[in-house]
Amino acid sequence: MSDPTEANGTAGPAEAAGPAESDGGPGRHVRVVLVDDHRMFRTGVQAEIGQTEQTGVEVVGEAADVDQAVTVITATRPEVVLLDVHLPGGGGVEVLRRCAPLMGDTEQPVRFLALSVSDAAEDVIGVIRGGARGYVTKTITGTDLVNSIFRVQEGDAVFSPRLAGFVLDAFASTDAPPVDEDLDRLTQREREVLRLIARGYAYKEIAKQLYISVKTVESHVSAVLRKLQLSNRHELTRWATARRLV
Repeated sequence: MSDPTEANGTAGPAEAAGPAESDGGPGRHVRVVLVDDHRMFRTGVQAEIGQTEQTGVEVVGEAADVDQAVTVITATRPEVVLLDVHLPGGGGVEVLRRCAPLMGDTEQPVRFLALSVSDAAEDVIGVIRGGARGYVTKTITGTDLVNSIFRVQEGDAVFSPRLAGFVLDAFASTDAPPVDEDLDRLTQREREVLRLIARGYAYKEIAKQLYISVKTVESHVSAVLRKLQLSNRHELTRWATARRLV
């Protein structure tokens, strides 16, 4: 991997029609760091939003895990960090915890916008409690992502449709959510695969969505079945449905 502070400017996904444009008017500029453990996804985001003359977004750094993220964010002091929830080294919540002093800087705050494939309530609530200003899923368009970045830079809270309800419900309740010991046995990546299996996705579809190989998906499914003492994906689906994970 190249130096994590260097933004990658190669071409993005095939479906991208061209660089996104901000509708916020001329003269706006925001410095952004991309944090995601999938290099191809970072490359696609860079190609989609990183043409500064059109979007006003300058990608000043990239990182693929928690340690890299903290190093790059501390070195570049961006206005906004696009943060994946599931990262090697402790996840997005750990990045937020270690960057808390930067978020609290009154003169030059670093603000975080979660950008994740997951739309699970616990993931949304976890990063918002950690200090992120918003949470959008990877189905977002380039134009909407650019506008969300500028809104977060200005101090707004931004959420993909329906995710805001998770946050409102969580903060309206004074009761802490119960701990699910079975679910806690799974890694964050295993939980992602679990939810997608329970939603009926094929292994190839999961691999494409999570930017991993089919063999890796199979390994995660085997680990989930073993840890939960289940026999097949049908039992897994019933288990996840009973816990409202789908």
